[in-house]
Amino acid sequence: MLYWLLKRMVLGPLLLTLYRPWVEGREHVPDHGGALIVSNHLSFSDSIFLPLVLDRRVTFLAKDEYFTGSGVRGRLTAGFFRGVGQLPVDRSGGAAGLASLRTGLGVLGRGDLLGIYPEGTRSPDGRLHRGRTGAARLALESGVPVVPVAMIGTDAVQPVGKLLPAVRRVGIRFGPPVDVARYAGRGDDRFVLRAATDDIMRALMALSGQEYVDVYATVTKEALARQREAAEHGVALDLPTGAPAPGGLAPGEAGPERPRLDDEPPAPDAPVASDAETSPADDGPADAGPADGSGPGAGGGAGGPAGAPPVAPEGGVRRRLRRAAPPVRGAGPRDR
Repeated sequence: MLYWLLKRMVLGPLLLTLYRPWVEGREHVPDHGGALIVSNHLSFSDSIFLPLVLDRRVTFLAKDEYFTGSGVRGRLTAGFFRGVGQLPVDRSGGAAGLASLRTGLGVLGRGDLLGIYPEGTRSPDGRLHRGRTGAARLALESGVPVVPVAMIGTDAVQPVGKLLPAVRRVGIRFGPPVDVARYAGRGDDRFVLRAATDDIMRALMALSGQEYVDVYATVTKEALARQREAAEHGVALDLPTGAPAPGGLAPGEAGPERPRLDDEPPAPDAPVASDAETSPADDGPADAGPADGSGPGAGGGAGGPAGAPPVAPEGGVRRRLRRAAPPVRGAGPRDR
């Protein structure tokens, strides 16, 4: 009830008048039945503008910190997020990740729209970061359409850390559903989940025009925070390996490789590493956003930064990575 009151009578008319959002590709969102709406994440206001331009209700999975605050402010914040159609999710991984998956599947099973941010958190520098596998898990478990959407200009309206938004026009661009049917029935294989996730991120990169970087947004956030702290003391601190500085992939770095499946012809000179070099499994939906354990610093996992060792499991889907290719600035998840 509060959702529709805010959307149609209180916030909705005011925001539509002030921000005049432009919309492309709205026809790609189904008129009925469950669907997964996957979006890039630039600003807190993404979760307001996105449902504003759709006739159907959109439910988001949001970090549980928004629902557990204390005092009057905490209760008001929790009430607002529930009112605008968001559900609390524990993003600590493990059992909490499975609970997040069940929560999302419940929304989709009711025939509703579920919004999710594959990056797991807002981009700290405006680039598109490596996706977590939660969206792919939900898509393969539910079988619903996966509709990508790019939020454009919301970071200028309300940058990270800014409380009051500026008045600027924003854009919302929907794309055709991402085809993940080829992965059906293999959602328990982490390499398949990574392949499907990279397909989703590739679609978001094409829609948004953002530069893609193959590290998790949380890694970049931490690295930038350390840089700022060091700069205050007059110390120049480099970003860790696999976290390029803002502005693109560093010289000598290549974009992420896409897993090769059994039904695809092998790439020339594609070495396969031993099973001992495989990385930990991904576990849990994203934003939701529980850590999936296969990112930078996890031993050079699947689709990791250039220079990580190629990996392949003994059974199931075999993953082959090419040797370091010539660098492509701003390259996204690659087609083979």
